[in-house]
Amino acid sequence: RKPEIQQLYEELEHLGQRLMGYKECFEIMGKDRNSYSKTDLEAAFMRMKEDHMLNGQLKPAYNVQIAVENYFIVHGYVSNDRTDYNTLIPVLEKHQEAFGSVLEEVTADSGYCSEKNLLYLKEKGIESYIKLQDHEKRKTRAYAEDISKYYNMKVEVFEDEQFYICHDGRELRHIRTETKE
Repeated sequence: RKPEIQQLYEELEHLGQRLMGYKECFEIMGKDRNSYSKTDLEAAFMRMKEDHMLNGQLKPAYNVQIAVENYFIVHGYVSNDRTDYNTLIPVLEKHQEAFGSVLEEVTADSGYCSEKNLLYLKEKGIESYIKLQDHEKRKTRAYAEDISKYYNMKVEVFEDEQFYICHDGRELRHIRTETKE
């Protein structure tokens, strides 16, 4: 049997080695990601749509975007970001670098719908045709009859202040606005 002080020393040494391993992993991963593949350090783990074993297994992958104009592929963009909404702005900036002009219109599916992207498009004066993420849900009757949604309430204006009247007849006034990053 080892003395207690030696056991503590060995455990501390073991934990220090693990900590250094974690530090190395975080350095490889960077601040923008939360995973990486040991076989391909640039790839991120993603859930694939065509999972033939149906077990939800994560696989190292890249997110590939293509920009199309009049049925022609104008350029591509490869990212290790798992979501599409972080890739729209880099694709648009790459287009501007390549062609020197800002686009007039952008069409994309709901995966690109984020406040950051919509604000960017508005600032650049780009007309956007991006489907909202809750578009299908908004078309249901249950959603249209949900009394907790502000757009299902009556809107009134008093002294240039807009407020809502809930289904209980009470006035709901704006108190504050919060922003998230």
